[in-house]
Amino acid sequence: MSQPTPPQNDGSVTLQLPVVPSPPAVTPVMANAAQARQPMIEVRNASKRIGDVDIVSGLSFEVNAGEIFGFIGPSGSGKTTTIRLLTGVYGPTEGEVRVMGVAPSHPSRRVQEKFGYMPQLFVLYPNLTVQENLQFVASLYGMSPVLRQKRVSEMLKFVELWDARNRVASNVSGGMQRRIELAASLLHHPALVFADEPTAGIDPVLRGKFWEEFRRLRDDGRTIFVTTQYVGESEYCDRVGVIRKGRLIAVDTPIALRRLAFGGDIIDVEASGLTLGTVQSLTQLDMVKEVQPVSRRQIRVSVDEAGPAIPAVLDILSANNATVSRIEEYRPNFDEVFIVLMKQDAQHRGESDLANDE
Repeated sequence: MSQPTPPQNDGSVTLQLPVVPSPPAVTPVMANAAQARQPMIEVRNASKRIGDVDIVSGLSFEVNAGEIFGFIGPSGSGKTTTIRLLTGVYGPTEGEVRVMGVAPSHPSRRVQEKFGYMPQLFVLYPNLTVQENLQFVASLYGMSPVLRQKRVSEMLKFVELWDARNRVASNVSGGMQRRIELAASLLHHPALVFADEPTAGIDPVLRGKFWEEFRRLRDDGRTIFVTTQYVGESEYCDRVGVIRKGRLIAVDTPIALRRLAFGGDIIDVEASGLTLGTVQSLTQLDMVKEVQPVSRRQIRVSVDEAGPAIPAVLDILSANNATVSRIEEYRPNFDEVFIVLMKQDAQHRGESDLANDE
């Protein structure tokens, strides 16, 4: 298919914008309950080999309609390759990939009209202004001039580029270019958005606004597939896939991944009167997996679930004449969870450390 020719302001535009489909039909994101139950993305034992190197191998997961699915892993772990498989840029060497029920390498126009893509690198026209870039993308979607101007203005304000709208795209910062890409991917209200490292290189305030917008889109019934190296952003996702060296090592909710990494929940206790007998009594509870002394007044208790375990732990402490001054669930941040999962995978593969993870 030939590439569209953009309007030019100085005759020097040489980059090509990926083909963007015509505007989506005005239909609800979720037509009915049956469609809502259909996974938006299905990946079955998919691998991608380039030359004799397996970039990703044996990927299997689903993304449900109306959820934020985070895909996290070190640089070079296969996140971008996975997005390219999902958007049809690559076809799988083995296995199957289906997006909205069809293979993304051969999508119908109807399917193309329903997703947006924010690539990792800037691919719009550097010699057009910020506003001209968005107007051009909107025109490819067939928006009327009135709707086009309204929507472009909305997105420029959302990504805080209104004051920079007349600057040439090549003269704005990398963070601003990320904002242009995000605005372009959301212009047509897509049902499914692929965002590859969307918050890379931007300040924390704008990063928070990105996630607010993702959650708003999710609450509107849309689906977000987002890759990130900012491990803490996993907390904002409904479910998370963790990838290392091209292999998916875990897929679950953030809470479940924390429990997977640490073998359950963790309760921190500070109390006077702690004795060896107290510790031994706690270990007799079925829901307690381990008790670790931290100091004379502190212990850390590993349990299946913190909610039902805390009252039982309090009862044992009281029965052993320990006076509790503090008891609370310890929630490891996702950086800790991620490191533990990486180490567990390295051990499973017989690797000594994570030094080669980049």
